[in-house]
Amino acid sequence: MREYTPERLRHLTLLAEKYPTALSAYSEIIRLEALLRLPKGTEHFMSDLHGEHEAFIHILNSASGVIREKIDRLLGDTTPPEERADLATLIYYPREKLPELKARQNDLDGWYQRVLLQLIDLCRLVSSKHTRRHVRAVMPKECGHILDELLHAHFEDHDKEQYYGEIIASMLRYGLADQYIIALCELVKRLAVDRLHIVGDLFDRGPRPDIILDLLMRHHNVDIQWGNHDVVWMGAAAGSPICICTVLKTTLAYHNHGMLEDCYGINLRHLQRMAEQFYGEDDLSIWMPHTDAARGPYTEGMLHRCAVMHKAVTILMLKMECKVIDRNPDFKMQGRDFLRHIDWEKGTVTLNGQAYPLRDTSFPTVDPADPAALNDDERLVLRKLVESFRQSERLQQHVGFLYAKGSVYHIENGNLLYHGAVPMDEDGQFTAVRFWDAEYSGKRWFDCCDRCARMGYFAPEGSWQRQVGQDFLWYLWCGAVSPIYGRSAMTTFERLYIADPATHEEIKNPYYRLINDPANVERILAEFGLTAPNSHIVNGHVPVRAIEGEKPVKGGGKLIVIDGGFCSAYHQKTGIAGYTLVYNSHGMTLRTHQPFESIEKAIHEDEDIESSSERIYTAPRRILIGDTDEGQRKRTEIDDLEALTEAYGNGLIREKME
Repeated sequence: MREYTPERLRHLTLLAEKYPTALSAYSEIIRLEALLRLPKGTEHFMSDLHGEHEAFIHILNSASGVIREKIDRLLGDTTPPEERADLATLIYYPREKLPELKARQNDLDGWYQRVLLQLIDLCRLVSSKHTRRHVRAVMPKECGHILDELLHAHFEDHDKEQYYGEIIASMLRYGLADQYIIALCELVKRLAVDRLHIVGDLFDRGPRPDIILDLLMRHHNVDIQWGNHDVVWMGAAAGSPICICTVLKTTLAYHNHGMLEDCYGINLRHLQRMAEQFYGEDDLSIWMPHTDAARGPYTEGMLHRCAVMHKAVTILMLKMECKVIDRNPDFKMQGRDFLRHIDWEKGTVTLNGQAYPLRDTSFPTVDPADPAALNDDERLVLRKLVESFRQSERLQQHVGFLYAKGSVYHIENGNLLYHGAVPMDEDGQFTAVRFWDAEYSGKRWFDCCDRCARMGYFAPEGSWQRQVGQDFLWYLWCGAVSPIYGRSAMTTFERLYIADPATHEEIKNPYYRLINDPANVERILAEFGLTAPNSHIVNGHVPVRAIEGEKPVKGGGKLIVIDGGFCSAYHQKTGIAGYTLVYNSHGMTLRTHQPFESIEKAIHEDEDIESSSERIYTAPRRILIGDTDEGQRKRTEIDDLEALTEAYGNGLIREKME
């Protein structure tokens, strides 16, 4: 006999509103128990997208090759490779590819019939691990009834070809074939992947992070683990001057400020005016942006405007860094307030006790007596920039989404996902971090970082919590024990101002060496409560240098780094164009991708991303929904429903009979 506390009875009374009779509750129990026996859905992991929207769109549409594999499995060698490639591209880009394919046909009705039959069979294949109720729920409402008939018809009593043929003939007669092809293509993509995990760094370097975020906001099931490039944008949207300057510095360094102006409506006019006033006549050679031939051509005037703003905002950033370091002694960044360590007469800067000559000695807005002080023009520029970032409706939507769907780490189905590193000492112990008179390490430090990151955006305006949280978002971007950054220091100043390359090194946390030992990976998993043999860590952030023989799978197969250099700026360093991970009911597969040229070539030439696969983990038996976190939630629902039926049976709650 169950115990029925007042709280339990209140909960069951609310549940009875949805299931007013014992029969309705038993029916739901039966449905849920059947669901537990279905294969788990496919999870798709991506990381370090860095604004590379075209490669992201293609990999998302193709589900990292999953859809092409299902096409090959369904059609096999009986269908020519060119036709299978056409079908794959049609599914990836139905609205763009459909007119081109139609224009090639001599017998358009025959082609429509063949393609619709192929898409119906493919939909039946990808829907096999879903309940009919779920498939119905994700169908387009305007044509869901017909699609449901096509996918779930039984052919014991009638001929399949005739049945399909009659429905397709009606589509053709009423001019609806295009509409149904597009609906079937979207349904295949929707059913092929159950959940998408983004393991950090959506922003910076690539041209259109905004497009990536728009697509993620429309995705049916996504979570995000923040990267350091994400948190600094989150701080900028919150109105943090230091985060705004940092975002602008990075954006200008890659000549991507047009995206800020055109896509987010950020007003750079005041910054450009101030930059020309103070730095327009300077030697700007070290401030020239990284350029990409594919985004060119660039005129001298374009490069000059970018370079002069780059220098102006960098000096603003260095002043802001002094103020943040002063406010936060717990950051332990004293000595990195570089403007206070410059010998203005000698033109040198002191770093770790050694003086280095500066590559640029022009600091017209810096007062040597108070280097962190802003002049009137800088104060105006900073105020206008803060207003612009705070008032950008689209940026606020995107950052609100990052907070709603994101976190410092995520645990799902026995896997631990995070972007950077679990800070560790040389001896393999979790680094003890002291902040605000408390000590943190391991999971507790991750949880603390998550709370502080949210304070910076959601705490009341003008409160000390909001100021602390915004400063902390900047610390997460570059701090030595930030679990999102994982290196000794962000050497932006050194790379710009000091010629000696020895000062440019950003020393990785011992974590990156220690994760080669399976015992250390097991300790990290255990710290987060994961002890099952099928548990893994999925890690982003540091590109795997495959060109040098580095492997993405570490810790005896228990940790997978999926940053393979998605961004084109990394391709020469890594030798590839990124990794993705697919986790289905049979196990985990790592996909290695070569550079993607363009969506245009994919559409018109059926050019897919060249990829290879490696099985990371093979499940000892097929993984069912009952084995997953979702299965555990369903079991809780079943337990509540069983308690409700018992309460109906013993009269504690009365059934509502019609």
